[in-house]
Amino acid sequence: MQITKQADYALRAVRYLSRLPEGEKASTSAIATSEKIPPSFLAKIISQLTIAGILHTARGARGGVFLSRPSKDISMLEIVEAIDGPIIFNECTVNPKICEFSKTCALHKVWCETRNDLIKRLQQVKVAQLA
Repeated sequence: MQITKQADYALRAVRYLSRLPEGEKASTSAIATSEKIPPSFLAKIISQLTIAGILHTARGARGGVFLSRPSKDISMLEIVEAIDGPIIFNECTVNPKICEFSKTCALHKVWCETRNDLIKRLQQVKVAQLA
């Protein structure tokens, strides 16, 4: 499993925003420059994170991007899943019925436990801890 470049950029952008003083907004160009994210790619990421309720955007002279809630309340899991969707190692971990061996397969158990451990860990790590 490898995290996508887009999810990595999203985590970096949210971390950048978490470092701002409360109530302050950042321009997408400032985020892109600081975090070395291609601006066109960042625009798509900002849109996805806004739809997911992680970010807010404001237009105009005093506009910009900002966190929708405190960074201590935003998990790494939320960000990754907003970009990449649910974490799945193997289809059988979310739908055991697709595999005739799921009840007796030693691999199935390992995949499920590993998936659950990763999800739990990513839920525990909050953006505030990354700042």
